[in-house]
Amino acid sequence: PDIDLTIRHFKKTAPQFHFHTMRVGEDALKLLEGSSSKSDPFDLLLMDYNLPGINAIEITKIIRQKRKSDIPIVIVTGQGNEDVAIEALKFGADDYLVKRENYLNRLPYLLTSTHQRRILKNQKRELTESESKYRILFEDNPQPMWIYDIETLDFLEVNTAAVRHYGHSKEEFLSMNLKDIRPGDEVSKFLSDLRKKKNTNFFMGEWIHCKKNGDIIIVEITSHSITFNGKQARHVLVNDITDKKIMIDELITAKEKAEESDRLKSAFLANMSHEIRTPMNGILGFAGLLNEPGLTGEKQNEYIKIIEKAGARMLNIINDIVSISKIESGESDISLTDININNQVDFVYDLFKPDAESKGLNFSIINGLPDNESIIKSDKEKLFAILTNLVKNAIKYTTEGEIEFGYSKKAQFLEFFIKDTGIGIPKDRQLAIFDRFIQADIEDKMARQGAGLGLSISKAYVNMLGGEIWVESQEGIGSTFYFTLPYHTLTKENNIDIFVEPDEAPSNITEPEVSGLKILIAEDDDVSEMFLQLTLDVLCKEILKARTGKEAVEACRLNTDIDLVMMDILMPHMDGYEATREIRKFNKDVVIIAQTAYGLSGDREKALEAGCNDYIAKPIDKTELLELIQKYFK
Repeated sequence: PDIDLTIRHFKKTAPQFHFHTMRVGEDALKLLEGSSSKSDPFDLLLMDYNLPGINAIEITKIIRQKRKSDIPIVIVTGQGNEDVAIEALKFGADDYLVKRENYLNRLPYLLTSTHQRRILKNQKRELTESESKYRILFEDNPQPMWIYDIETLDFLEVNTAAVRHYGHSKEEFLSMNLKDIRPGDEVSKFLSDLRKKKNTNFFMGEWIHCKKNGDIIIVEITSHSITFNGKQARHVLVNDITDKKIMIDELITAKEKAEESDRLKSAFLANMSHEIRTPMNGILGFAGLLNEPGLTGEKQNEYIKIIEKAGARMLNIINDIVSISKIESGESDISLTDININNQVDFVYDLFKPDAESKGLNFSIINGLPDNESIIKSDKEKLFAILTNLVKNAIKYTTEGEIEFGYSKKAQFLEFFIKDTGIGIPKDRQLAIFDRFIQADIEDKMARQGAGLGLSISKAYVNMLGGEIWVESQEGIGSTFYFTLPYHTLTKENNIDIFVEPDEAPSNITEPEVSGLKILIAEDDDVSEMFLQLTLDVLCKEILKARTGKEAVEACRLNTDIDLVMMDILMPHMDGYEATREIRKFNKDVVIIAQTAYGLSGDREKALEAGCNDYIAKPIDKTELLELIQKYFK
């Protein structure tokens, strides 16, 4: 009866409401739970407290706790049961109505009020959800973001990432505008660009920004128009691309360097082909001319000298290539010995004096210290290579005038100089000339010989020895090359002969004073073996031969009276170092001289360590070899 009365009342007073009636509480729950919609199928639940089977409080609990529904619930209870209705409110009911006289007149107002409260509650929830999304999308975004006034450029909002990235606090940011983070001309450039794009809803661009600590960064900006707190504004997403730009620039630079290196190496290989083929042409060409019938002795000697000169030129090229290869691979070691600098300078002077005089050049030296103070500890072979490279270049590029070289003491260093009156070097090439392969890339070399490696080798050696190298030059006037080496004073107490270095002293030997030796030639190359046999024939009573390291060891084991072994280092099955070590296990007295085509710094020491008495580099000079042997058989 209450339901029918209520519906009739609403049809008269509030026809806008539509009702669905249920008489049992369980049926009402089934209807609510059976809805396929995510939202409640009804706008309001009007429920009598005393329902059959389950009361209104239990239904309210299920709806609020199990279904987690926020449908408005109004409890209708009899007069005197207000406490029960209030209890229902504790479990989630929105309001209650007591059955008393004319209570139905309150129903339309109560239902409308409850419905409006639900709408406000939903709006509040939606606002909370919107704020949560805002925090995720803006405030908690890992990329710097801000909003600025499009008219004043003032910052209106800024997220945590921007605060962290730029170093300004949020309060500082909100008291600034865009011009405060743009250095110099970027401000006017930005404003000009902004005016062009002011009415554009979306645009991107790259800009220069400045952090609080002064660091300059390159950023990519993505911006679009919005309304913020009633103001026309732009929302900006900032992407710092500084590292990306640096990486791209480094890649471009590396690519350009690689291309330049490839170009120089290609030019170097072409130059090497020319440099090697030229002396080979002289060697093979004049060797063929020696076979011509009716050749006079004078012409024969002339051709032989040309062949020797071409061979020496080729040997220099090969030595340079080997040296630069060792430098490039980091295998060029330092071998420190005591060096008499005055003797070294004098020796280089004597070596190049004929070449300088043949060109009509005045050639002189200056030794900056007395003999007893001119001894330092350094690498003798590398110092010799530096001096010869620089003096040879001076002679090569000087057609008239003079060449002077020497050294002086400056603080804890010796400063060497090589001064010429040659063609000079352009200012824009004075650093480049020390680079690898650079001569192959220099135009107008006036057809001078050279692999373009001498200066780069010299620079590497000077740096390895703890010094520096540089050049002062003027085109058409001449050049002066300087380099320094550390200076450490040594005295006679070091038991060093400071006046004559035996291996540099000129030799007066014309004929060997030794004969009757039994010699083993351990050599796997036919030509080298023949040369050694012809050279050593004047010293021998007998010559034995071995083609491998194992054969050399066996020959020494079977012939205990061998006086001398000429031990090639590179042989099949067992190299010369290992063969020498095996021989020394049963013969400590035989003289073993290592001979190798390697000819690199450190090879002498390696040979001596293996047990050899001495060492000679290929190509072997006949006079030098005979002098070396005589030293052991006087």
